[in-house]
Amino acid sequence: MAFEWPLPFVEPSPRRVRVRLGGVVVADTANAQLLIQYGPRELPTYFVPIDDVRPGVLVDETDRGWSVTAGGRHVPRGAWHNDEFAALKDHVTFSWRTLEWYEEDERVYEHARDPHKRVDTLRSSRQVEVFIDGERVARSVRPVLLFETMLPTRYYLPFTDVRMDLMSESQAVSFCPYKGAARYWSHPAAADIAWSYPDPIPENPKIRDLLCFYNERVDISVDGVPQDRPESPFS
Repeated sequence: MAFEWPLPFVEPSPRRVRVRLGGVVVADTANAQLLIQYGPRELPTYFVPIDDVRPGVLVDETDRGWSVTAGGRHVPRGAWHNDEFAALKDHVTFSWRTLEWYEEDERVYEHARDPHKRVDTLRSSRQVEVFIDGERVARSVRPVLLFETMLPTRYYLPFTDVRMDLMSESQAVSFCPYKGAARYWSHPAAADIAWSYPDPIPENPKIRDLLCFYNERVDISVDGVPQDRPESPFS
């Protein structure tokens, strides 16, 4: 079955939300609206009441939004509005790539956290084997299984249980608000096929320095049973 995105919706957030640019707070609110959306180039984001945006930071208004200027920085098309939801009237959101976002006093990366999403990590003794082009590249009986809403079960394996002689660290990096900053690993047959979190956020310490492969791109066997390659946003 093909993967389907859930429908978007808006709800008020109880969290204090702040946005910074060039060391200057350009928005500060305890009345943010959270747009929970998933799709190509669509992820959860906060919308801030326009009255809680610092005066003078929104410039060069167009029919789609504004540029943002503060602290000696200028971000073209760095803020925009949304006319699809009544709750977002007179609200604005900002770029996550070029501005800094905070929930309470903690920096948040990439997108807002979805309060309806769970990320659970469980230690296991199940045997997990990973194959690439028919060759076994990993075997472990001490995986950490990560269960994340809307995504396949991920199998995090100790580096010592992986054929690291077949793997090479790549230059790719990514950020996840639920796990932290990831670095990537490649195999001769597949670039950026696995990732690890050397310093995950405090909520997910069990995955520290473990390696995880894309189920969608490799063949995985659990306790001798081959697993189907799942359909997901990463397929």
